[in-house]
Amino acid sequence: MGTRTIFPFGPDSCLVITHLQFTRNPDQDPKVVRINARRYDQVMMYAGNVQFDRELEEDEVIRINLILKSKATRFIAAGNREWLYPEKRVGRSGWATMDDDWFLFPNLWKIGFASGVMMGYRDGSSWAADEYGHHPGHPLYKSDQVRRDREWKARLISQRKWAKLRRGKSLSHTYEIREDGIHDKMMREYLDSIAKK
Repeated sequence: MGTRTIFPFGPDSCLVITHLQFTRNPDQDPKVVRINARRYDQVMMYAGNVQFDRELEEDEVIRINLILKSKATRFIAAGNREWLYPEKRVGRSGWATMDDDWFLFPNLWKIGFASGVMMGYRDGSSWAADEYGHHPGHPLYKSDQVRRDREWKARLISQRKWAKLRRGKSLSHTYEIREDGIHDKMMREYLDSIAKK
């Protein structure tokens, strides 16, 4: 469940994909098999939820470079020779502490809590899946309300923890312009409330 996929787009940007189940509760065991793990299934994604424009700090960029280098199977490349050796500059050792400040996570305040997606085609056919990829007819399709309630509570706790860990760091944005600033405001209000205590 804790698997991350990092797509480098160039020397200055990358896309990090994290499983929804892990973003809802980052404190759970990342080695647990995720819900409905499968291969080669149809996938639907709303691109407006992709977070962008977050600037990473130098230490975070070096950690991403170390991850990419450690997982490279054949070649690595860099615009500067010293960038080929991120292990010389990373102050953390091992995967247990590589993301202990949750820098690889998206802004958890901007992750929606939808239960799935449905769409119809012009020919009258349709396609649907719950948030974990179960399709109508599957026995677990939208059936586990207890799990959803547990995930909702864990999500609220995780949002607060993310805010504390990422305080003062660059925030990401989404294409949901009308909601983008609201989430930032809610996070800042939470941080201000705990600062006053």
